[in-house]
Amino acid sequence: MDPVWNLSGRRATQVAYGIGGLAKWLPRHPGRTLTLLADPAVADSEAVDQLSACAVWAGRTVERLVPDGPGTLESVTALAERLHGSDVVLAVGGGTLIDQVKLAVLMSAAPVVRERLAVRQRSGLVLLPAEAEPAIPLVTVPTTVGTGSELSGGMCLAGPHGKRLVLGNGLQPDVAVLDPVATRTLPVELLAEGVLEVFFRVAGMYVGDPRDLPSEDAFALTLVERLTALGAELAAVRDADGAPGDALRLEIAKLSGVSHGPWFNLGRDPCACKGWYLANELSTGLGLRKMTAAAALLAPLWRRIAEGDARWGSARRLRRLWQTVTSAHRPALPADPVEGVTALLDAWRIERGTDASEERTELIARATTRAWGDGLPTLGALTLADVRQVLAEATGQRA
Repeated sequence: MDPVWNLSGRRATQVAYGIGGLAKWLPRHPGRTLTLLADPAVADSEAVDQLSACAVWAGRTVERLVPDGPGTLESVTALAERLHGSDVVLAVGGGTLIDQVKLAVLMSAAPVVRERLAVRQRSGLVLLPAEAEPAIPLVTVPTTVGTGSELSGGMCLAGPHGKRLVLGNGLQPDVAVLDPVATRTLPVELLAEGVLEVFFRVAGMYVGDPRDLPSEDAFALTLVERLTALGAELAAVRDADGAPGDALRLEIAKLSGVSHGPWFNLGRDPCACKGWYLANELSTGLGLRKMTAAAALLAPLWRRIAEGDARWGSARRLRRLWQTVTSAHRPALPADPVEGVTALLDAWRIERGTDASEERTELIARATTRAWGDGLPTLGALTLADVRQVLAEATGQRA
């Protein structure tokens, strides 16, 4: 039987297209106030102003906060204390801000969550108690794309030894509001990286588990096909020195969140996307954006899969996935997945340059193995030597 990591009676996040959806949702929930937490980068944005006006129209008194904590357990604990007793919480920002608010809202109602997170452990993965449930309704408005935090039951928590992946259904927001006005401040290169982040996550899960799941596979490949088409469309806009329109940004935002839907991966190994763990540690260790690290890792990872190392993933399923990509992408891409994914990254203008000494790479390899390997299910049978070789190739060294 496949492992079940977390179950609760909490229902899936509702999705509203357009800020006006908030005005329809608020009157159905008790309370007179709304606590709006905005990422510092968008605190004075058009989206925040429209959301505030919408809440006032619905009869709410709005209190605005701009959290600037580092996203550690201590800073999130302080935020949880600040939010205790709120009627409704509205989080406006990127994945980092939404992650912090999700955890703070849950901690304000369930002290056991902080107790679980305060336990010292080497694993980078923390599973929260299934009975931990939030007491305050949470609405999220993402201003970036890629993480899909607005629709997921997971978050990343900063710590002294890197970021930990925290999973729990109690982290699931009540409502996600998707509106292109919220992503208008997002630079186009980060929009492209957002498409790659969803692609990296979905492809990693699909290729990483060798089992064929006909319905789930069909969903995943359809999503990959759509992501590929959107990535190519965005690249064409950039090549023409244009600006992506509202419709394109909204389509990308839709797929960002929906990729966390359980129907894509039901029955799969939840640890199938090995590349995520390496990208997490490489980006932290070198101070890179997550997708710069992921882009540097894709070819080395896929090379090992294509050569038949099943510990990283299925060569057969990689070929099938790449056929889906090549059929959807214009201009045409090479038929070989390893050569092709490099061409894809170039076409989408994704930065993947990394620079690390052998000593630094060794430290990152050891940190990766300590947090995700050495007997933990996340990296499975992969060893320090395996991780070291992939990281060395990703950073331009000889393995």
